[in-house]
Amino acid sequence: MLSHAPVPAPTSQLTIDSAPLNSFHKRLTLFSSGGPFLDGYILAIIGIALVQIIPQWQMNEWWNGLIGASALVGVFIGGLVFGNITDKIGRKLMYTIDLVAIIVFSIAQFWANEPWQLFTLRLLIGIAVGADYPIATALVAEFVPSNWRARLLGGLNAMWFVGATVAAFVGYWLLSLDDGWRWMLLSSAVPAVLILIARATIPESPHWLVGKGRHDEALVILKKTIGEEATLDGITAHDPNAVKLSTGKAFKMVLTGGYLNRVIFISIFWTCTIVTLFSIYAFGPQILALFHLESGDAANIGYGLINLFFLVGNIVALLVVDKLGRRPVLIWGFILSGVGLLFLALFPTAPLGLIALAFAFYAIFNGGPSILEWIYPNELFPTKVRATAVGLCTGTSRIGAAIGTFATPLALTHLGLSGTMWIAAGIALVGAGASYFMAPETKGKNLEDAASLHA
Repeated sequence: MLSHAPVPAPTSQLTIDSAPLNSFHKRLTLFSSGGPFLDGYILAIIGIALVQIIPQWQMNEWWNGLIGASALVGVFIGGLVFGNITDKIGRKLMYTIDLVAIIVFSIAQFWANEPWQLFTLRLLIGIAVGADYPIATALVAEFVPSNWRARLLGGLNAMWFVGATVAAFVGYWLLSLDDGWRWMLLSSAVPAVLILIARATIPESPHWLVGKGRHDEALVILKKTIGEEATLDGITAHDPNAVKLSTGKAFKMVLTGGYLNRVIFISIFWTCTIVTLFSIYAFGPQILALFHLESGDAANIGYGLINLFFLVGNIVALLVVDKLGRRPVLIWGFILSGVGLLFLALFPTAPLGLIALAFAFYAIFNGGPSILEWIYPNELFPTKVRATAVGLCTGTSRIGAAIGTFATPLALTHLGLSGTMWIAAGIALVGAGASYFMAPETKGKNLEDAASLHA
């Protein structure tokens, strides 16, 4: 009898979209989430720091609003400028430069003695944070398998609320010190150092490398990160014009035709999501004090609990976004969070339990729009302008958020609590309307199909 050697089974090929989730994807997502963690931490900590700064410096409502909004103005500048630079020089280099800036300027806040000094430093920190948005999200979007993309990108945004929650309790703890606000603002340098060290192990994006014609480098990275059977299949073929894509051409591509419609949609829904959210974070203790919560410990504990509700809402939204789809999670998130704000507008003197329930209702259902802030921008634009587009949308959303944050203390003074909440409820309604008429459905699509105008 003749013996026959067994025929080896054909080796399966792996692509970015078909690869199973592995330890590298988890590390990449965790380290990339450092940027939103810091963003949430930096914005939330100022809300508690201002409790001490305002009486110590005898600041008026104008400086109060300017310092509260300064980081948001910086995010606008950073996202607008550095998103395009990231598309040119790569994700990895900018991935570390921005953290160095956050560390330096966070430490410098400790020695601020005038409102203009603190405003300037927080503006510079915001620029660095704004630069990180398009960098970190593009890396995750371009590395992870398609069936995990929404959950991991949304998870980055959830880390914003983790950072804000940690800041609330750190700030509450440091309020017992006479100059506790200085240590609060300095403290953001600590996680920034840890994140900087961790990110040193993250390679360049294969999508970006292929877009620059560096196919061999991209394949080496894929083999190291997803397996030896990895191929470049599913990554857009090299476009020789991509290397020569100037800043003007990149913005022109993003701001014309169907992509302009996507920029408008994302900018509107993102702005409507964060205007009220950021105002609550920047002035949370002051707002809660007006809702019958005495200033001091009770207000700050309530502030921390609201942060936890925001985080719960993000987690719930992450669990359902791939099952229900992007559109329903976004639209119903706006509608239901708006109901909570409407109650606060109608009944600002309601019993404390109902006030807390309304805040919790708003915070939990805000999770849907919140996680989609980073899912939609990364899915709806092609690789060669993805960071440019994300930076642009980040920046434009921060214009409205900065205006809203600056105007919050003025609105509370001149319109009262109920009037301010009416405006917030109206903003949620605008977000729901824009989402209903403009939001596409990208559930189940790979990154290239989701970004295509013809898919």
